[in-house]
Amino acid sequence: MSISLTDSRERSSISACQQRHDKLEKRLAKQMAQLNTKLHLYGPGDRIMVGISGGKDSYTMLHLLRRAQRIAPFKFEILAFHLDQGHPGFPVETIDSYLKSTGVDYEIEHRDTYSIVESKLEPGATPCSLCSRLRRAILYDAAVRHGCNKLALGHHREDLIHTTLLNLFYSGMLATMPPKLRSDDGRMIVIRPLAACDEKEIIEFSSLQQFPIVPCMLCGRGKDLKRERVAQLVDSLEAEIPDIRRSILAALGNVRPSHLLDTELFDHQDV
Repeated sequence: MSISLTDSRERSSISACQQRHDKLEKRLAKQMAQLNTKLHLYGPGDRIMVGISGGKDSYTMLHLLRRAQRIAPFKFEILAFHLDQGHPGFPVETIDSYLKSTGVDYEIEHRDTYSIVESKLEPGATPCSLCSRLRRAILYDAAVRHGCNKLALGHHREDLIHTTLLNLFYSGMLATMPPKLRSDDGRMIVIRPLAACDEKEIIEFSSLQQFPIVPCMLCGRGKDLKRERVAQLVDSLEAEIPDIRRSILAALGNVRPSHLLDTELFDHQDV
């Protein structure tokens, strides 16, 4: 039986896609594992609640954590959790169907934070900050209720970089989204397993994996212009400084308190 040129090309294309998928998966998993080795994000006996928004980042995070769960030399538990915030027309059934198909333990909680944000939002303001605060409080409560000691969020390398610059430019402080921190109320340890992962590679992997991406209905209505401006700035500087993202991320872990102005970190009077 002869094989047509079209069939041959299709098989070659499928093979190339699979190779690219496997390469990306290994690289993202390696970056997550290296970050875990450095900061001990998760370990033996942990029960991790994985926040699932329906976006590329949270799907990728869940996929990689489940991969780590299979091959790690220690045991830890995973519970996927999606908060249905009551956005009109939001296809929560898409997320439900996907999570069910994976076989992972999961819960979907329905809470109408959408109406709260709508009622309190000032004209022209972005909803992201208020929405995030409401969502985070519910996630903490849910994690405690389910006996989880860790809450995993899907922020990636670019999120950390952009937050650093936003705080520097607009808030007058040096701070970012840390890959690991204890919540202000002390109840929960928040981890960000994708903190060292490149967003572009997450986008590509998510596409190859064919995750059922569901965009946020509320976020699409009001863009965070400051964050967009910072992202554009980093993109433009990349042409001149190809390793700018790697450099900024490295700087966040290479702090020299004596070379800054915070007297609570370093007492300059004793110098």
